[in-house]
Amino acid sequence: MAIVTISILEGRDHATKARLMQRLTDAVVETLGAEPRQVRVLVNEVRDGDYAVGGTPVFLNPDP
Repeated sequence: MAIVTISILEGRDHATKARLMQRLTDAVVETLGAEPRQVRVLVNEVRDGDYAVGGTPVFLNPDP
């Protein structure tokens, strides 16, 4: 079994996340020779401001 974990900024629609999960699954199947049923994809959505670069929080949509 393969487990793929990816973190993305929140706000993408279900269809976009579904395409991402399918493509990640396809990559694992092709690369590792796994069966699709053996692949788990976990998508972690990160809220705006809940990550930092160089120790400084990043806000894509700062409060006015």
